[in-house]
Amino acid sequence: MGADNLVQLRRWQRWNEIFRTVAIAVFDRPSHSLKALAGLPARRFSRHRVPISAARRLAEMKPPAWVFFHSRLDRSSATRIRSERQGMLSQTLTEQRPELSTITTLTPRARPMQPQPAASPSLLELIQKTLEDGKAEDIVTIELAGKTTIADQMVIASGRSTRQVVALTEHLEEALSRRMRISVEGKAQGDWVLIDASDVIVHLFRPEIRAYYNLEKLWGETLPESEAARQ
Repeated sequence: MGADNLVQLRRWQRWNEIFRTVAIAVFDRPSHSLKALAGLPARRFSRHRVPISAARRLAEMKPPAWVFFHSRLDRSSATRIRSERQGMLSQTLTEQRPELSTITTLTPRARPMQPQPAASPSLLELIQKTLEDGKAEDIVTIELAGKTTIADQMVIASGRSTRQVVALTEHLEEALSRRMRISVEGKAQGDWVLIDASDVIVHLFRPEIRAYYNLEKLWGETLPESEAARQ
């Protein structure tokens, strides 16, 4: 199911029996992951959540067992894509081709040599530097190679307060929007913000929220000592 269905699952009749009857794979949906993971079904069956590294065996597990995939998000409308594709296919194949006389041959001009710009930092380096400049705490980078295909790295960091989490989010939005289109969830609350920057996924937490969810443990990493001390 999609994360949007997990959000509303508590309204389904006898939804508890669904968890106890069949293993469930939940796939992220734009703007739904935080609500889904904080909702009643996810909290009630939190002890039965399976790490993504073990998701291959989900179908063999005895229910209740479920996994949440933080898949790469794409806000494109499937309906619009199908409509545009249909429009392209319906175009006539007998369109009039331009006459040869209308085709202009351009001779490229020699351009003066320009100094080569310095190599821009990698996406991961940009994210790490932006977080460091914003005084983020306990920055952890997790390599996802061999664990999942959703991204190459995951960066987890803490802000001391809701205000700082929001400020860190805004700094990253400003820095990354110059390069690419990103997806941001949870900024309004400022407790847990997820930023999908294509090859890098960023999680920004308030300390107590980070300690509660402990994503490091889920991905086989160690929670920083300062965060563990708050548990």
